[in-house]
Amino acid sequence: MQIRETRLASGLRVVSDPMATVESASLGVWVDAGTRHEPPEINGISHLLEHMAFKGTERRTARDIAEEMDAVGGHLNAYTARDHTAYYAKVLKEDSGLALDIVADILQHSTLDAEELAREQDVVVQEIGQANDTPDDIIFDHFQATAYPAQPLGRPVLGTEDLVRGMDRDTILSYMGTHYSAPRMVLAAAGRVDHDALVAEAERAFAKLSTQPDVKPETAAYVGGDYREDRDIEQVNLVLGFDGVSYEDPDYYTASVLSTLLGGGMSSRLFQEVREKRGLVYSIYSFTSSYGDGGLFGIYAGTGEDEAAELVPVMCDEVVKVVGGVTEAELHRARAQLKASILMSLESTSSRCEQVARQILVYGRAIPTAEVVAKVEAVDNAEIMRVARRLFSTTPTVAAIGPLSKVEGYERMVERLKL
Repeated sequence: MQIRETRLASGLRVVSDPMATVESASLGVWVDAGTRHEPPEINGISHLLEHMAFKGTERRTARDIAEEMDAVGGHLNAYTARDHTAYYAKVLKEDSGLALDIVADILQHSTLDAEELAREQDVVVQEIGQANDTPDDIIFDHFQATAYPAQPLGRPVLGTEDLVRGMDRDTILSYMGTHYSAPRMVLAAAGRVDHDALVAEAERAFAKLSTQPDVKPETAAYVGGDYREDRDIEQVNLVLGFDGVSYEDPDYYTASVLSTLLGGGMSSRLFQEVREKRGLVYSIYSFTSSYGDGGLFGIYAGTGEDEAAELVPVMCDEVVKVVGGVTEAELHRARAQLKASILMSLESTSSRCEQVARQILVYGRAIPTAEVVAKVEAVDNAEIMRVARRLFSTTPTVAAIGPLSKVEGYERMVERLKL
């Protein structure tokens, strides 16, 4: 079966990825609005709005929403990212109409009741506190803020306690009216779905969406630098990173293979050298984060206070070494890992639904799996060396939390990373 896309007169894009052999359907709405679309004075509003969407509509109380989904054994959830927000459900095939109606209802008819808002502000403040008390979580917010200082892409998804408590119903409605318009949304479905029926239901269910045009976010400007917070805890949590690539960068797939090869699995260079050979960490991995106009390449490690003295030089050495090339066996394993991940994800309705929705938001089209796999398989040693040099020649970003007495200074790390 083939992925189909239809653009409604309102600008809402409807895309389906049918799977004839399953009994369920995943569907949802992906909104081109996230943390990077927020003015600084209302940082965190995308996330608060995501919470409030489930707190009651003109037709349903918060309890009704929960009970209707539970009554059909379904799952309803949402998340906020820096560049988008998603509201999604998974149900049996015969209940896809109900799921669509609920998602459409919470996106167009939420009451944003004042009492519910006050309670949910308390919930989000607790979430902020929990994140701050979790070093291996909050370290990534500090890493992001150091890479992109004083700009929307560097601000935390959750916002701050003062900002969250200062948001009222009118502020949320104003933000929603500006950013939650049909041209900024993708309705995606995967599984046992019929495209024509989905389009017909969408035209009815989403009739109240505004048609306000796109609002462009501030362009990302990578800076880099050093953030350190000495805490009396057991582990040093460290992230070392560099300027990365955007989704549309020609080096996107090469950077993904490089990350897998360097720290993406048990056979990766960092895992083998830092954990298996030296026993310096329990957790170490590399990652890439991409946006429409930029990205990050990073390495996370958690280690003890004494081990940190050895860890940092070894991490830097491995980064420098990969610029000199990799073996064909390493490259084969990294490509195989990525390829397997891509193909295995096709077995999940949820994964396919999100994948096609994100592709429509980012690229404006659904990308055939064969095209993605071909780009992964085309990555060779010369490309790895070139992209590694490109990325690791940029100004490093370092974020560290924990007992930092034996963590090398930023300038010394910069010296070690010179190519």
